[in-house]
Amino acid sequence: MLTGLPEGDRHARRAVASSALAPFVQYRPERVPVDEGLRRGQALHDLLAQRRSVRFFSSDPVPAEAIDLAVRTANTAPSGAHQQPWTFVAVRGPETRHRIRLAAEAEERAFYGRDDLPEWHGALARLETGADKEYLGVVPWIVVVFAQKYSTDPTGRRRKHYYVNESVGIACGMFISSLHAMGLATLPHTPNPMGFLNDILGRPGSERPYILFPVGYPAADCEVPDLARKPLEQALVHHP
Repeated sequence: MLTGLPEGDRHARRAVASSALAPFVQYRPERVPVDEGLRRGQALHDLLAQRRSVRFFSSDPVPAEAIDLAVRTANTAPSGAHQQPWTFVAVRGPETRHRIRLAAEAEERAFYGRDDLPEWHGALARLETGADKEYLGVVPWIVVVFAQKYSTDPTGRRRKHYYVNESVGIACGMFISSLHAMGLATLPHTPNPMGFLNDILGRPGSERPYILFPVGYPAADCEVPDLARKPLEQALVHHP
């Protein structure tokens, strides 16, 4: 990494290894006054503090432009070696969404039917979740995020990806935030295993399903659990 090196040393290293380095451009973001920065930060917090995971959706249509914009926002996420190891697959067709629902519910019934996961089942009980995923048949969109374990160049040679889980997780968080900013709702759904999504959506073996997102507007009678988020003093430690 070249970050933090004296200006002269950075230019010298680039001259020596110029063939291996990506081109650089100047980065001069606006220097925001402290008060304005805090105001913007508070506004973002207030917006995202209203976000909730939703299991009751409206069937009202959502324009494709909204999905495109949310994925473009996710694409701004940092990633290991800037490999951006994600693929977002947006599904609108009712037949494919129905196939996804049936396969997801089959995995969920197997999960909830296991006797060796009492703590996990207990943690979910207060959220009143179950194997029935009716919302997958109601939402206008299902977006499945795949993590790319590796990619291939034009010659077919594999290129290993680094920090895949961390990179895709950050991108998914930014995707969720973008949806919320547009007044849309979602739920990170992770039936286990999720290999059926590769089959249904025709994705290659180099990709593994990471999260399934139903996307739509909350139903008019939508309810969510009355939960409190972790207070700041439990989430943050100021170390001297």
